[in-house]
Amino acid sequence: MNERVAIYPGDFDPVTYGHLDIIVRGLTIFDRIIVTVLNNSRRDFLFSVKERVKLLQMATSTMAAVTIDSFNGLLIDYADQKKVHTILRGLRAASDFECELHIAVINKNLNPNIETCFMMTSSKYSFFNSSMVKEAAGCGGSVSNLVPPCVEEALKNKFAAAGKS
Repeated sequence: MNERVAIYPGDFDPVTYGHLDIIVRGLTIFDRIIVTVLNNSRRDFLFSVKERVKLLQMATSTMAAVTIDSFNGLLIDYADQKKVHTILRGLRAASDFECELHIAVINKNLNPNIETCFMMTSSKYSFFNSSMVKEAAGCGGSVSNLVPPCVEEALKNKFAAAGKS
């Protein structure tokens, strides 16, 4: 039997419990998940690619079937390199679906072998995103119920170094 592998791409700036929910639940469908951090120079990130990879590695350290990586360029090219044909994407709301559907259609047009699997985030994680987490943490708010302890600590350190918290 072939191993069922999916790529779960994203910015993960920073990784949240919502992201981890998709990973954990994704492992009930897939034998292995490659979580890959997008290296997009057109956007500003709080954490560098290297920092985001490290935080993901720490947050998933007990998940043997999860590999953390990063990539530049097109996701479909990365998927070809890894010989993976399924992309896992998390959805919080209908607005996420519309955007993700467009991306899935483009990916399918660029590579007909690519399939996208959409998974709804558990309802307790559907009300926030990484941007909200950064904003709350930057204002000194507690994000302990939104992110793993390693991420909360990294946020505190990042904002303390910037003199914001």
